[in-house]
Formats: sequence, structure tokens, C-alpha cells
Amino acid sequence: MPLKTYGVLIGRAVDTRREGPADTPHYQIHLTDDQGTHYRASVNVQSQEKPSDLLYLVSEDFRHPVTARLEGLTGGWNTLPSGPGGPNLDFVRGNLLDPARMRLLPPEVSGPDNDLADLLDHYVRRAVDDASARLYVFGERWGPETNVRDKVFGFLPGNGVHDIHMNQGNSARFAKDDGVWQDGGLLIHFPGQSRWVAVFLAFQSQTWHTDDVTGHALVPGGTLPAPGGGAVRIVAALVNPRGGSPEAETVTLVNVSPDPVDLAGWRLVDRLGHACTIPPGTLAAGACLALPVTDGAQLGNHGGEITLLDADGLKVHGVSYTAEQAAQEGWSVVF
Repeated sequence: MPLKTYGVLIGRAVDTRREGPADTPHYQIHLTDDQGTHYRASVNVQSQEKPSDLLYLVSEDFRHPVTARLEGLTGGWNTLPSGPGGPNLDFVRGNLLDPARMRLLPPEVSGPDNDLADLLDHYVRRAVDDASARLYVFGERWGPETNVRDKVFGFLPGNGVHDIHMNQGNSARFAKDDGVWQDGGLLIHFPGQSRWVAVFLAFQSQTWHTDDVTGHALVPGGTLPAPGGGAVRIVAALVNPRGGSPEAETVTLVNVSPDPVDLAGWRLVDRLGHACTIPPGTLAAGACLALPVTDGAQLGNHGGEITLLDADGLKVHGVSYTAEQAAQEGWSVVF
């Protein structure tokens, strides 16, 4: 069963609080929206299952079409409908990050800049000090809790967001929270710098191959994809070709391995899940293949995601591109 109320909280960070091993533990953020409503974002820094250290990835200059999809949302809590049509996060299908680049950090260790709480503090405290900065906190909402003060910051009523981490591919203990297009995350917008910072968290017990409907694990969890991806990768896409409609869009693959790869049954999938079947055949070692985008799949000019699936429906590689990258007609986007 997916999260009960998934969405994104947009607000200004005004305070933080670190919790150590004697507490939950979480990194707590106090936010307010433009109407003066108070919220607490409760960010996990330790797993309840062993191994307990979390996986993290920070992008200090995050460029992804999801930031454009957030335009027009109001400050405060925004419930997001299920599915890929809006700004929902999905670590597997949204191509937000390369999971092989994720690293481990303990929750709380004596000394500076050596634990997950330190890392979160590094970015969130800068948002606290910048009145123009806004946090976009994805996860599940709780509250408002009438006549119940927030247990950390004391505001009334209690109100906030948790599950600010990957929410699919869980172990059996937490499989009830599985779902697609409902992953948590923290995006920080610094308008004065024209910059977005993204922080993504996951548990070591979670898997990166999940069912497209339920979000349940398809293979045993706890193993990150190998660095650099699989043997076949997406290296370019002609998103905005010259000429009228229908556009002759293409996606270029390369086999980086020393062995030929049989592409029978493989597919390319766009953000909305429309699949383009790859013609059967063998891609030789070191060879490239430019594939026409057909079967109803589309590469939108306002940004999008492209995912490569093998014959078993497992993700091999995925990329994303922004509207700015697609703006030049006739030029391929190189990944």
C-alpha cells in the first residue's frame, strides 16, 4: 500500500535541530509558508534495519525537468496525485540520480563534517540564512494535529512531513509503504544564485528494481547498481529535430562492453511510461545504434526522461534532459 498522503511542502527554513542516537534519530527542520503556517520536516539519518547507515547523494547544481514542473505550485503543502504526470519524484523511473554514485554516512559522529546530520546542516543552514531560499520537501504529510504542540519546535498545531527518502523496493518489514512516483527528497532553491541543490536518501535494504505498479522489489535488495551503469547506455537523443510533425526523434545507444549484446525484447520508455520497442538484433562491442522513437513514445521539448529496459523489464540505464537542453532545433542532447 503506498503512502497515505504524498506531496511536496514548499516553505522557508527558519530553524533546525539535530537528534542523536538517544532520540529517533532524525534531522529536524522548522519551516513556515507564506501564510504563516508552521511545519516540521523530519529527515531520517539512520535506518531501523541493519545495516543502519543511510545512502545519500547531493547534487549541488541540480538540473532536471522536475524543477520546471514545480513552477506554479503555491507555498505550503501541495498534495500530488499518483502517477508520472506532475513533479512527483521516483528514484527508479524519474532518472533523478545515478544510484551507483550514492555513498554511506553514519547518522551522528563526534567532530565536524563527518556524518549525515553534518551534511544536511551544511545545506539547510545556508537556506535558513538566505531569506529568499525555499525548501521543497517531498514525502508524506502528518497533521495538522489539533491541540497538540510540535514535539521538537513547540508550535501549535503539530504539522509536518516525513518519509523524506526512497519509498519503494523496501524489505518485507516495510513493503506496505511501497509505491511508485512517491519517493521523498529535499530540493533547495537559491533564487539569487539561480541554483538548485538536491539531497536524496535511501536505505541499504532497498532494491533498485521495482514493480511498475506496486513499487515492490523485483529482485533482492541491498545492492547498488555497478558504477558506470550496464553494458548498454543512452549517450544522446535528438529531442527537437528539424521539420514538421511527426518529428523524427531518435535515441542513440552505445555498447561499452567488450561483448555483443542481444537487444531482443528491449524497450525505451518515456516519463509517462509509453514504451518504444527496440528492433531485435545484436549490438556489437563498442558499436552505436540510433533508434527512431516510435510506438507512441515521445521526447517532449519541455524536458523529459528516457529509460532503457532489458528483456526482463529491468532498468539498464536512464537519463533526463531539461527544456534548455532541448531548445536548439536539430541539435542532439548528449548525456
